Amino acid sequence: MSEPTDWNLPPRVRVPPPGPASRRLASRLAGVESRNVTYLADDFPIFWEKSRGSNVWDADGNRYVDLTAGFGVAAVSPVLDPRIVLACSGAEAVEIALKTACLATGKPGVVSFTGAYHGLTYGALATTDRDMFRRPFEDQLNPHVLRVPYPHPYRPPAELGASDVGAASLARLEALLGSEQGTGMGAVIVEAVQARGGDVVPPAGFLPDLADLCHQRGILLIADEIYTGFGRTGRWFACQHENVIPDLVCVGKALSGTLPIAACIGSPEVMEAWPPSAGEAIHTSTFLGNPLACTAAVASLREIRRHGLVDRSAAEGGRWIGELRNALDSHPGVGEVRGLGLMIGIDLVSDRESREPDGALAGRVLAGALGRGWI
Repeated sequence: MSEPTDWNLPPRVRVPPPGPASRRLASRLAGVESRNVTYLADDFPIFWEKSRGSNVWDADGNRYVDLTAGFGVAAVSPVLDPRIVLACSGAEAVEIALKTACLATGKPGVVSFTGAYHGLTYGALATTDRDMFRRPFEDQLNPHVLRVPYPHPYRPPAELGASDVGAASLARLEALLGSEQGTGMGAVIVEAVQARGGDVVPPAGFLPDLADLCHQRGILLIADEIYTGFGRTGRWFACQHENVIPDLVCVGKALSGTLPIAACIGSPEVMEAWPPSAGEAIHTSTFLGNPLACTAAVASLREIRRHGLVDRSAAEGGRWIGELRNALDSHPGVGEVRGLGLMIGIDLVSDRESREPDGALAGRVLAGALGRGWI
């Protein structure tokens, strides 16, 4: 680790978390917020009072080291000749990408992947693959979204039935696109690294082959880089690890690190599908291009460059992954340590041979880590 500074300090837990102040705030929150938003339990959550660098202080004066970067938001790029539509959230950026694909191809269909998370607004939710999010609204979702298995190297989907999961996933996609259903597909949306799916890094060669397949079929490739973008994986964008240039890129989160701003970025040829405004826009939102949020985004990008954070993510991430693998190699509850840059996942299992995920163990680890000052 680097030498401590006033923004890079070790944990200091004065009161076992959550302390009395956090508990009072949790009780207050329970009385005013929809119970579906924040998970509340005896050992969770804490309430932040301030943050600086990698440190977070809670309402009880405990100091933590935040390993989640504020759910992927805190990170303090190039796409050549892009056209941009600004937005207020990552999910809205996905909505814009889906609308762009429909305008550009004249086809309403979209192919998504198992394990995908692209947001919870209706268009984005249709491409998200989490039953708990989708089930209550299934009847209202876009019926033109089809799904193929994501090539998870550690936990391959059973339906792939092949040792080369990348090739097997692409074969399933190619078969789908060649079917009657596939004729209505105008786009494929993919995460270069699945974030909420478990920090899953696809096998080498998958993304370039996916891009080639989309190009051959005349289908747009949408890269959801909302979580992975702006240095998280050790490159400005995760697609750059294999020199993939998507037709559309969705960004958000670390774009500003503070205020709500996101964007859908595309090539001029694709973005020309949007008609010129005749006084009304067919996609807009009230706070689109908010000057304060734009200023925050410019400042965030400037800080990432000034501090060399993309290169630092690559170097520190490589070191963390190596040390975690060495430390946890023989642990019976650890199936795999994986990641790219500082986007790192530890797969906890009930049995290393079956690779069955152990959610209860994960919960105990998270609560135990919080008690020691690590988020």
